[in-house]
Amino acid sequence: MEIIAEIGQNHNGDMALARRLIAEAKAGGASVAKFQVYDARALFPKEGNEWFDYNCRTELSRSDVEMLAQECARVGIEFMASAFDVERVGWLERTGVRRYKIASRSITDRALIDACAATGRRLIVSLGMWSGLEFPQVSATGGVDFLYCISKYPTPLSDLKLGQVDFTRYAGFSDHTIGVEAAMAALARGARIIEKHFTLDKSMYGPDHAGSMTPGELATLSRFRDRLGDAL
Repeated sequence: MEIIAEIGQNHNGDMALARRLIAEAKAGGASVAKFQVYDARALFPKEGNEWFDYNCRTELSRSDVEMLAQECARVGIEFMASAFDVERVGWLERTGVRRYKIASRSITDRALIDACAATGRRLIVSLGMWSGLEFPQVSATGGVDFLYCISKYPTPLSDLKLGQVDFTRYAGFSDHTIGVEAAMAALARGARIIEKHFTLDKSMYGPDHAGSMTPGELATLSRFRDRLGDAL
């Protein structure tokens, strides 16, 4: 069972903070430190988006991506990222990533999915914005792991319906709830992968901090995972 610490935009454009988040993710027991790699002006709307300037400030350059991958290697944690365009898949390939994450909002972007699949690496695909009754047609020689996800930020616990989720079909759970109780419930029900946003301080400026887990919560979730593994 693995925990993906989704740093995402929570570095706030500060690479010193990004490095500290990597170190805290490792110390807290996460298996993966994950980022988001995008062209902010192409991905995020400007009109009606109070976070547009923030989105632009948190855009990672190619050199940032390479530095973060090297920092993860130095610390001893897997570097992962959601790529949001084909060009940035190429950036990630040059870092030697093991896997690619397809975000919920990219589930219908065939060019992006095909580019990630063509690398031969394993894909992790969130289905928060997938409306089909069956899983989408995604094939990759490295294999595909689908994550159960509700795309509400934050997600009320009552909206999850985790008791109805078949974790023999879903590999895991991308969690947007407050706290780590839902992630614990998913692990207990058979999830092999937990992805959850990660921050040092929930009061920091940015759209994702308030709903993220802190280092203390990550440590709690990691202890639960380890003890659950022993019990099972």
